[in-house]
Formats: sequence, C-alpha cells, structure tokens
Amino acid sequence: MPSIADQLSAKLGDAFASLQLPRELGRVTPATKSGTAPFQCNGAMPAAKQAKCNPRELAQKIVDAIAGDALIAAVEIAGPGFINLTPAQSAYDARAAEIAGDDRAGAPLTDAPRKVMIDFGGPNVAKPMHVGHLRSSVLGDSLQRLLRFRGDDVVSDIHLGDWGLQMGHLITELREEQPDLPYFDADYSGPYPDTPPVNIDDLARLYPLASKKAKDNADRLELSRTATAELQAGRPGYRALLNHFIAVSITALKQDFDALGVHFDLWKGESDVDPLIPAMVEDFKQRGIAELSDGAWVIHIAREDDKKELPPLILVTSGGASLYGTTDLATILDRKANFAPDLTLYVVDSAQGNHFQQVFRAAEKAGLVKEGALEHVNFGSVNGTDGKRLRTRDGGTFRLADLIASAIERADQRLKEAGLAADVGAEEHARVARMVGLAAIKFADLQNYRTTNYVFDLDRFTSFEGKTGPYLLYAAVRVKSLMRKAADAGVKPGRISVQADEERDLVLALDAFGSAIDQAIDNRAPNALCDHAFSLAQAFSKFYSACPILAAPDDATKASRLALAEATLKQLELSLQLLGMEAPDRM
Repeated sequence: MPSIADQLSAKLGDAFASLQLPRELGRVTPATKSGTAPFQCNGAMPAAKQAKCNPRELAQKIVDAIAGDALIAAVEIAGPGFINLTPAQSAYDARAAEIAGDDRAGAPLTDAPRKVMIDFGGPNVAKPMHVGHLRSSVLGDSLQRLLRFRGDDVVSDIHLGDWGLQMGHLITELREEQPDLPYFDADYSGPYPDTPPVNIDDLARLYPLASKKAKDNADRLELSRTATAELQAGRPGYRALLNHFIAVSITALKQDFDALGVHFDLWKGESDVDPLIPAMVEDFKQRGIAELSDGAWVIHIAREDDKKELPPLILVTSGGASLYGTTDLATILDRKANFAPDLTLYVVDSAQGNHFQQVFRAAEKAGLVKEGALEHVNFGSVNGTDGKRLRTRDGGTFRLADLIASAIERADQRLKEAGLAADVGAEEHARVARMVGLAAIKFADLQNYRTTNYVFDLDRFTSFEGKTGPYLLYAAVRVKSLMRKAADAGVKPGRISVQADEERDLVLALDAFGSAIDQAIDNRAPNALCDHAFSLAQAFSKFYSACPILAAPDDATKASRLALAEATLKQLELSLQLLGMEAPDRM
C-alpha cells in the first residue's frame, strides 16, 4: 500500500486530470504549519494560471470532485487556494497495520533497480587514515546501504591510491635506508622475499620524510620521479615492493574500516588497471579522442557554453607517465567490462570537483559511458572550533583511529555519568560504549547536508539529549525495554485502532519513512533519513507520555498501542542500520 500522502496525491491527481489539468498538480505534501490539517495540496494556484481562472474557484472544483471519498475525513480551502486534507480514521488504521506487518517497515522496493558502483574511501597506500576519510567512509557506506535496501544492485570499491609519485617517494627512501635489499638490485632475478621489509609504521614514517626532502631538494624529487617511472614501466623489484606496500597498508586499513563498521566489496587500486592503460591510450589516439600537445597526449574537454575555462585532461605526460586522470579512465573501462554499471557514484570531497569534471567529460567523449552515468557526490570538511580543518593540538593531521578511540572513551564517560549500562558486565559495557561512540560521530556527520562543513564537537555529539546519535540509540533501547516488560506481563501486540492525536502523529511519522529514503537517495544525502529518525523518536516520546500502554484501560488498547511501539522500534532500528549504526538491547 502506498503512503497516505501518495494515496491522497492519487485522488487529487485524478481530480485535476478530470479538469484537463496536469495530474502532477495534485501532489500532496505534509502540512507546513502545525495545528492545521496534516496534509496540503498547493496545485490550485499554478493550475489557475494555466486555466486562467480564480485559484479558490478552481480549488473548490477539486474539493467537489473528491467529496465523499472514504480516504478523506475533512477537506478545506485556505488562503488563495491551498487545499488542506485530513485523512479518515480508516486510513490511519490501515496504514499503521501495513507498516506493523511489513519487514521493510512501510518502505517500498524500487520498480526500476539499477546496477550502481560506489567509489569511496580512497585512502592512499602507506598513509594512515585521517579525519578527512571520515566523511567519505560514513557517507559512502550509508549510500550503499540505502541503495541496496531500496533494491539496487550495488558494488562498492575502496579505490586505493597506490600509484604515482608517493610510491616513488617510498621506494627511494627505503633504498636510502636499506640499500642492500634485493629489490634495488637491477640484476637480481628473484624470487623476492614473501615477508615485507616494512610495516605500516615504517611506511607512515618513510613517506612524509621523503616528501619533505623532495620539497626542499629538486634532485631528491627527481629521484622519486625516476623511481615512479621505473615502477610504472614494470621494474620487477619495484613491483614486488609495491605489492608489499599494498598488502601492509590493506591490513592496517581493514582494521580502521572494521573499527568504523564500513566494508567494501572490492579492494582495488589504481595499480590494478595499469595493464589496461597502453591499449586504452592507443585506442584514444587512433580514434582522435587524444591529441598531441607539447609532447603530451591530452583529451580536450572544454565546451562552448562553459562559464569557466577547463584545461584538457592529460592522458600521458611528455615524459611518458600516466596521471590520476589516466588511471581513473582505465578504472571506468575496467568497471564497464566487469560490472556494466548504470550509475557510478564518486564519494569524494568537494576539492576534487574540477578533476572529476575533466574525467567525466573525457569518459563521455571517448564513449565509455553515457552522459550522466558518472556522478561526483561531493562533501564539505570536518572542522575544529577555529573553523579550520580539524587538527591535533600540535597542528598535525588527526588520525581516524584516534578520533574513533576518543569518541568511544567519551561515550564511556557519558554512560557512567548518566548511570546507563551500569547493570551489565564490563565486556558488555565496553560494547555499548563502542556503539554509542560510533553513533555519535556517524550521526553528527550524516545529519548535515553533505556539502556543508561542520564543527567537530565531541561533547555535544555524545550527549543523550538533543538531535544526536546517542539519543536515537537510547530511544530504541527504551522501546526494547517496554517490549520486554510487555512480554513479562503477557501483553501482546494486536489490531491497531488509532484514537488519540499522539497516535495519529506517530502513524504519520512512521508513514514518512519511504519518502525519507527516496529523498536521501535522490539527493545522495542521508541527512533526510537522520531527520526522519529523530522525528520518529520524538513522535514516539510524545505518544508514550500521552498514551499509557501497559496501564491502558483495556486489553484492546494495550494491544493496539503495543503494536504501534513495536512498529516504531522496527522502523527506528532499520533507520539506524541504514545510517551505519546499531542500538544495544540494554543501556
């Protein structure tokens, strides 16, 4: 069954169509003002312009057309022609019963599933994950959960940064420290050792050391560039080192992503598509997609209607090296061959906007994808209280592992201060603190529209009051406690009969679930679902205060209200899961 809003929209759409007006003018939305009817339709005003008549008179014709419909208890015209609608009692009862009996809590599956590729994460090999990876990880993970829940076939790829100058930096710095390793002997024929010569701490030390030297010394930079070119040309020792760097980094990255509760289907990197590049470049040359310019092969992507100048994408440098744009195009080619996605989402910060515009246009020009099949899901930054990107006290980059640990530690303190999770063992208490800490940082990030910057305030995020992740977890735990008490008292959910205003408001909150999911997916912005989850928790709190359940006057009312509570818990937990969070059973 469609939502109540969709059912009303269908009724009014028929009424507009009967007057030879566009059916979409009958769209019904939740009322914008409290204290009025729950729903409104604003279509009479634009319809009156088309029909060249008075909007109130046209609104009256619509009202007359739907008069007596069993779905509608009351309808009135307000202002210049707003149509306010109150659903019938039977509409509330039927919709509540359907949501209560639906494993999907009232959210429909899409009737047009797509193959969707999500490219997010994107950490570089040899570099520990930092706070800058938080938004791509949390946002990308929620999007893959949402799309799968709606019925799309989703494949997620971490897309490691394992190709380019940073590899040259690592190779040359390691050679300086351990010149006798066989990887640096051009005459060595192998086999190379299975055990890596470095660990993740070594890599985290070597890269910034080499990078600083290269910035201060042009000769040192040239050494790294030469090593990079030799790596890309296939020098065996350097390829063996690259494999070690990747393996060591992936092991460390999986620990960070596991701690965050984020998982990928593919652990591929830029280096995986290197074998495809020569043939791809040759194809582009032969078809005239790539052109020679000052010794480099480029793809011109500028258009006459551009409002700003867009430089060409450099496919191959004059020195013969491939760049990020080259590997991105080869990755698109690889995904087309292996997955044929209808849509690919790149969940990457806003600073990469120009790069993706170049890559997308080049891919379309080369015929790799249709226009609109590639989309940059950009996002803002995580800032400190000074308004600048979040840093450690000494000005360094805030490691993601440290951020997660701080959130869990603060959540543990909050639980103790509030006297929560006090009657469970130490192991369970630690598990609850972890859930609360992760919910705090994930909800704090996702509740903002993705393109906005936000200030990281751990004290505010870990509060059990206000619009926070911990508040939502506590709301779910309260309902779980209620359900246990009902079971102990022998009370079971039964047929729902909506009577009180707070019950109607709760049903309307439940009814908005599918719309919130559609909005979150369409805008690539889970803040719509965050808003829904918070509104649902508030609606339940008001319902629970005004409508006693176990102390209700009769068994039928107990059963009805308990069924509403059970439906709320199911939908709230589903919302949390789609946001990448989990509520404990007790707190």
